[in-house]
Amino acid sequence: MVTLRDIATRVGVSVSSVSLVLNDLDAGRVSADIAEQIRRVALEMGYAPNLSARGLRNRQTRTIGIVSDRVASVPFAGDMLVGAQSAAWDEGYVLLLIDTAGNPALEKPAVTSLLQRNVEALIFATDFHRTVDVPVVRDEMPRVVLDGRPKDEAADVDWVVPDEAGGAYAATQRLVEAGHRRIAFCNVSSSVFVARSLRRAGYEAALTMAGLPVDPTLVVEADDPSTAAGRGPAEALLSRPDRPTAVFCFSDQLAFGFYQTAQRLGLAVPHDLSIVGFDNYPFIADSILPALTTVQLPYRDMGIWAANKAIARLQGAPPAGASRRLMPCPLVERDSVAAPSFLST
Repeated sequence: MVTLRDIATRVGVSVSSVSLVLNDLDAGRVSADIAEQIRRVALEMGYAPNLSARGLRNRQTRTIGIVSDRVASVPFAGDMLVGAQSAAWDEGYVLLLIDTAGNPALEKPAVTSLLQRNVEALIFATDFHRTVDVPVVRDEMPRVVLDGRPKDEAADVDWVVPDEAGGAYAATQRLVEAGHRRIAFCNVSSSVFVARSLRRAGYEAALTMAGLPVDPTLVVEADDPSTAAGRGPAEALLSRPDRPTAVFCFSDQLAFGFYQTAQRLGLAVPHDLSIVGFDNYPFIADSILPALTTVQLPYRDMGIWAANKAIARLQGAPPAGASRRLMPCPLVERDSVAAPSFLST
């Protein structure tokens, strides 16, 4: 690493003169010609200030640590990191990331490693909405859970999650507005997904608001949110003589499973079956034909919110208890919704 002494030797001045110039303290203390020469030589030599050393002196590293659980490797969830990084960068902070790849045993060492590198705040990012055990750190360190909630509801930890119920309501309402009255819902069975109950609640609320009965026989469950897991529930629903004319799916991947099953059964989307998904998964929603109407998970916006909340605390925002944010999930209109065929003929 190029040092101040290296630059001083090249220019032929004292180390203190170089320090004054590169810290923008040279006005009236170093001649303008010498200051310009020092800056030019520093640039030519590739000088970069040692922020770690500076941080030890002023106790400010302007670094935020992120412990993520598979977020870095999930295509659409990675937008959370992009959002957090852009927000931090705009405020003069950088992110230091460790992804645990889904291994709980790595979480504590990851936090310890980040603390040893003098991060000023910690963000815990999960790959889907769930509850999180937030590690204990010193009281003054800001902590934010990104796409999750702390298990200890009384903890002074900020958190942001998608408005799962609101997104599900919008998805179901879109089908109601298209004229559908028999609207199914394909949920997931695993209780690890906090969103399963919230999305069902949104689905049921939209039906109730429209004056439609909530028919439990139109609610099916897949083992997980994958395409393969969706085919069995799709077969059960779409083979019925009183099959639904529309279905709202917990995920875009499940929706893809319904597309495949509908095609095999000779049903056309959206003429015979309207489908709405959830996630706006980039490799499914706009790639299948017809393109899938779905609900956008606001990953980037959540990442921006998390970074801004941590930075606000670092910059002395007045304490007002933990902040809890439900980020809106907008409907993304494409081509998989139409009026029921019996209404359009």
